[in-house]
Amino acid sequence: MFKNRTFWIVIVVLVVAAVAYYLTIGRSTAADGTTYETETAARGTLTANVGATGTVRAGQSAILTWQASGRVEDVNVIIGKQVTQDEVLASLLQTSLSQGIILAQADLVSAQKNLDNVLESNLALAQAQQSLANAKQALSDAQENLTKLDYRRATDNLIEKTQANIDLAKKNVTLAEDAYKAVKNRPDGDSQKAQALLNLTNARQELTNQTSNLNWYTGKPSDLDAEKYRAALSVAEAQLADAEREVKRLKDGPTVDDITAAEARIAAAQATLNQAKIIAPFDGIVTGAEPQPGDVVTAGRTAFRLDDFSHLLVDLQISEVDINDIQIGQAVTLSFDAIQSKVYNGQVVKVNQAGDSTTGAVNFTVTVELTDADGLVKPGMTAAVTITVKEIADALIVPNRAVRVVDGQRIVYVLEDGVLTMVTVRLGASSDTVSEVVGGDLKVGDLVVLNPPAVAFGPGAGGPPAVMHGGN
Repeated sequence: MFKNRTFWIVIVVLVVAAVAYYLTIGRSTAADGTTYETETAARGTLTANVGATGTVRAGQSAILTWQASGRVEDVNVIIGKQVTQDEVLASLLQTSLSQGIILAQADLVSAQKNLDNVLESNLALAQAQQSLANAKQALSDAQENLTKLDYRRATDNLIEKTQANIDLAKKNVTLAEDAYKAVKNRPDGDSQKAQALLNLTNARQELTNQTSNLNWYTGKPSDLDAEKYRAALSVAEAQLADAEREVKRLKDGPTVDDITAAEARIAAAQATLNQAKIIAPFDGIVTGAEPQPGDVVTAGRTAFRLDDFSHLLVDLQISEVDINDIQIGQAVTLSFDAIQSKVYNGQVVKVNQAGDSTTGAVNFTVTVELTDADGLVKPGMTAAVTITVKEIADALIVPNRAVRVVDGQRIVYVLEDGVLTMVTVRLGASSDTVSEVVGGDLKVGDLVVLNPPAVAFGPGAGGPPAVMHGGN
């Protein structure tokens, strides 16, 4: 009973299909008895497509390699695991690393402490204020030294007193000399001789000191001394200005440059430490994994492959004939030999503006992205892609097989009261099977001949046109 019902359902479907076919494409007889295949000219939606094939690839893909040599300590992922950006996938044993990487931990601590000081500590300001006080004192001393160049070093009273001291010292020297002469012939070790020599030495030293004092009191600084004092004053002024600027800077808080420099030192130390790790650069799925705990690896050795399956792309090679019809955002459909009876959707996301010539043909790379991919679609699969480049509603449509070229004009043949008549047409956009009629004498309801006889073509007739992509 079920088989009989199925049989009749199939028969009904076939009958309905046949009726629909003959309503649009049927056979008509001309006045001379000739039978033609015809189709009624009508309005409808024209969809122009460009087709190509390509291979599915992940939106992002990366081969992750070791940046340092050492022994693998931890492996945190397996093939097929979903990971997030900055997640540590594997790491090396610290004691197996180079000295530079191990010391980077200390550099990181120091750099972090420096950043904390920049942001929060008052020590730098206190030190700057102390330096400012020292600079002010140094400037005062330099100014005082330079001022001394312009006034006397001693009063008249002091000079007179010093001169009297010199006169007294001379007399003391004379007395000491006479006393020594009286005992100088005594043997060495004699107490009176030794005391007389000591008294003479002290008297001469006192005369020298008083004479030096008088010379300084009555003298003037040399040109070299003056130059040194002026230079010292300039240095003190510059140091004071620097100290004042530093105090002001610290009172205003850390600058962007201060913070940036401190953060850069942290980043540099962290980057060195990260050489001992494999870190995910983006969200994705681990599609390849090689390391095992205990492995000894060297810099440059492959560790993992990571792919982002949330964005699946297909690169297509589009002919230069069609490339100007392709625009970013156009809808596409995709089908796969490996996935039967299912069609996927997507859109154009990139159109290269420079073509590549291969064996004389120029092609442009166009990238499309699947928008409804599921677990059945995998990188490496071959996809047949159809790009919808134009869709025109309520267009007067004519089958491409009906169009001929006569004397340089595109025409179709229509049957009017059994008579074969040539009608000029001007075409717009086209698909593989039909074209839009944008001008000429064809009207809705005309019976278009799909297979006019060769004798009807007349002089200058030609074959069917190529698929068109614009008006003619």
